[in-house]
Amino acid sequence: MNLTYDALNKSILEELKPLYLLYGNEQYLIETCVNKIKKNFGELLLGINYIVLDETNIDNIISDIEMPAFGYDKKLIVVKSAGLFKKDGRKKAGTPIQEKLAEYIRENMSIIEESVVIVFTDLEADKNVVFEEIEKNGIICNIEELKPIQLVKKLKQICNLYKVNCDDVTLNYLVETSGTNLQNLINEIRKLIEYAGENGTITIDDVNHLSIKQIESVIFELTDNLAIRKLDKALEVLDNLIYQKEPLQKILITLYNHFKKIYLCTIAVSLNKDIVNSLSLRPNQVFLVTKYKKQASYFKKEELRKILNEFIDLDYNSKNGKIDIDVGLKSILCNYCS
Repeated sequence: MNLTYDALNKSILEELKPLYLLYGNEQYLIETCVNKIKKNFGELLLGINYIVLDETNIDNIISDIEMPAFGYDKKLIVVKSAGLFKKDGRKKAGTPIQEKLAEYIRENMSIIEESVVIVFTDLEADKNVVFEEIEKNGIICNIEELKPIQLVKKLKQICNLYKVNCDDVTLNYLVETSGTNLQNLINEIRKLIEYAGENGTITIDDVNHLSIKQIESVIFELTDNLAIRKLDKALEVLDNLIYQKEPLQKILITLYNHFKKIYLCTIAVSLNKDIVNSLSLRPNQVFLVTKYKKQASYFKKEELRKILNEFIDLDYNSKNGKIDIDVGLKSILCNYCS
């Protein structure tokens, strides 16, 4: 069966099921669930009643299921990113290990229920033969990144735990600049908590000086400066990215994708289309709509097409050794502001 994250946590506390598939972008929450399963399972002894598998040793899974957990009633097997849930679109059948494991689950569920708890974790999971057997006999949960309002709530709880003040405006700003990955945000808020100290207050200025900004957030800043023809500021942001050792090719691709979304936003607005769908934003990225609309208002459609074509030409020419990406990027910015 498929469960939500909250329902999964409740289920783990009530009774462990024989099969779990936990997948999605939010690896911190997935790891949290695995730890809860381990805690509820009881005493674990690696190699005896606790086995960890990945893509290097996944072929051992059936023998590990059948091997007795000497001195223990059950065995916990955690399978991490083993490639079991990849589906080759060109083939109807699964890989040999996928077919073998699916058949084993189908024919030996009574043995599995009596002897093991198996937890599969991965970033993505296609609905292949293994997925279908787990869906019939266990629990599946797609754990995606939390929405900003949920992230702010969690960060607030951490601040309260350490008796540090931080208002929702500042926490929202942290999410906007540092991204929606919970593990990264926890690392950033702990750093800010340490700086503020007990009974202290975290401010937006603290976030600007101490937190690590995601490249996508920095690109918004660069584009804001470009839009109002502040060339020196736009170049300063670009130089800071390069100084922080962001790969030039990554900067180019990120800029291209960003301006492509601004262009698509412009079209969506003119045609009265839904911007979230037009930009293929995930549920936790809906807050970006306002920012894209604002930036789209600064540029004409023809200007955006010209910039996009210049990025494409730069990519081609840099790969052919005709121009350095750094020089090319700065040339594009200068041409727009001239």
